Amino acid sequence: MAQRVSAADGGNKKTSRVRVAVRLRPYMSKQDEKDEGPCVRGLDSQNLEIINWRNAMETVKYHFDVFHGEQTTQQEVFLSSVKPILPHILNGQNASVFAYGPTGAGKTHTMLGNPQQPGVIPRAVREVFNLVKAKEEGEGWDYSIGMSYLEIYNEKVLDLLSPSSQDLPIREDKDKNILIPGLTHTTISSFSDFDKHFVPASLNRTTASTKLNQRSSRSHAILLIKVVRTQRAISHRQQTGKLYLVDLAGSEDNRRTGNQGIRLKESGAINLSLFTLSKVVDSLNSGTAIRVPYRDSKLTRLLQDSLGGSAHSVMITNIAPEYIYYFDTFSALNFAAKSKLIVNKPFTRETVAVPVVPVKRAREDHGAGGSGVEPHKKKKEDKKPEQDSSAPSAHFHSLSEQSVMDRLIALEKLMMSCQDKDRLGMLKDVAQSRKEIQELKEKQREFESKALLLSQLAGEKSKQEPLFKNSAAPLQRKQLNATKPNKQQAVVQPLQGQLEVSQLQPLEQLAIVKQSVCVKKKLSDQVEPPDGKENIMENCWESQLDTSVLEQSRQKILQVLNTGSLKELKGLQQIGDKKAKLILGWRELHGHFTKLEDLLKVEGMTGKRFSSFMKANILSAMGK
Repeated sequence: MAQRVSAADGGNKKTSRVRVAVRLRPYMSKQDEKDEGPCVRGLDSQNLEIINWRNAMETVKYHFDVFHGEQTTQQEVFLSSVKPILPHILNGQNASVFAYGPTGAGKTHTMLGNPQQPGVIPRAVREVFNLVKAKEEGEGWDYSIGMSYLEIYNEKVLDLLSPSSQDLPIREDKDKNILIPGLTHTTISSFSDFDKHFVPASLNRTTASTKLNQRSSRSHAILLIKVVRTQRAISHRQQTGKLYLVDLAGSEDNRRTGNQGIRLKESGAINLSLFTLSKVVDSLNSGTAIRVPYRDSKLTRLLQDSLGGSAHSVMITNIAPEYIYYFDTFSALNFAAKSKLIVNKPFTRETVAVPVVPVKRAREDHGAGGSGVEPHKKKKEDKKPEQDSSAPSAHFHSLSEQSVMDRLIALEKLMMSCQDKDRLGMLKDVAQSRKEIQELKEKQREFESKALLLSQLAGEKSKQEPLFKNSAAPLQRKQLNATKPNKQQAVVQPLQGQLEVSQLQPLEQLAIVKQSVCVKKKLSDQVEPPDGKENIMENCWESQLDTSVLEQSRQKILQVLNTGSLKELKGLQQIGDKKAKLILGWRELHGHFTKLEDLLKVEGMTGKRFSSFMKANILSAMGK
């Protein structure tokens, strides 16, 4: 079980402010085309000033924890800024060192360096091995050191120790620790072992050339050193400390770097993550922010422990003195000034792992020696029948009793491994737990007796009278036919003779035809035609029309089908765009329609659709 131990143990403070160091890169005349000289200079070991861009006659002064001038060596940067926080990771606490600044300001040189002037990373790892070696000689702890190395490229987490891996997810465990499933973790036993893994992995990092930097980092690189120490005593306490060494990619102005294509996309991802980092710092400093946007970027998600978390953090801000970098330097100094106000709350991550087998052997040895452990075994054996007899109890009672028993067993095991000064407190806890068990059993027996009494009373009442009495009359279905009024039946008047129809004017004739169609449709809805007579009833409307008028309408429809354009075909009733195109296609393949019934050969034209098509178009032609 993981426990949080306050960082106040050992004389440390409960809170730790982010330490900010500023390192000024040496002046490079090649990058100063106008030969304007430096725009920033150091005043002392903690103060510097930069020219005010609003008024060139004024300067803006800044105060930081440490200022490293142009002549500062790699060794001095490490001793003054990084080395003081390294002993914390051997005590189960986290530490973080990250370099920030614009592109070309010297961040990678500060973190990696070169074989002649090693940077922060190799010096910090070597110092960790030295601290572990010194601790192992005088304390009863075993130490294990491991490493992981990753980069964030275009918002993708890539494993540098395993280049073939894909984008890795970022997760958070139940103890609020940030972890990356699938990330390679390699155990190292010496600095040479570390160097053997780190150098090839560094070559896997994505770099490219820009106008401002011949070897510009295109990704954020994070090296994780994990130190686990385990106590050799019976309690087997285990403490885990982590050291994050972060080389951030620099913010870029694409107008000066000349980025295009893939370089432009990389620059956008870098600037976006650094902007999110700035938002996180602003939220932490405001004190009233409801949400800190750690999850808006994978960089801030991984640095969650370093900024406002539980790590001892150091930020090394790299700046350039040339005027071409003026606004980048000014922004970096403002960001560093805000970052030094962030307060972290370190704590020790400790796990107590008590092996089961050694505890059982110790108790057996005590029993053989007559130390008084045997009565405890008898008491536990006597309790087993009581637990079996309480099987019919309520479910929540059994869960409560089981949880108390688990606590009791855990306390007894822990008591065996504790020192004499803690035994009295443990015995009191054991007695309290046993008292709680007894109270739960008494409540259980009380509930069982009440349930038995209620069941007996219910049985006696069921013999005397039915459980439910119903004095109401039985339900009966209402007679709806007696009160339901008869519906008026529709009366259809017979049609006038055929002679009268033929003597009317065309408009009156059409009205009578439509009326007859409607009447026939109503009759067909009421009376279902027998099988085989459906087509006869559908086509009976033709018998009501004059044969000459009917033949004239059919010839017009056939003419449109043979010579009509797409628009004219769509003008026919029930012919849409799709059907008109099918008719044109059929006409191109097979020629003109010889008769209207040839329309049935067109795809999708069924007999029922053809009848409906003829009826609608003939009636429409007569209406015109």
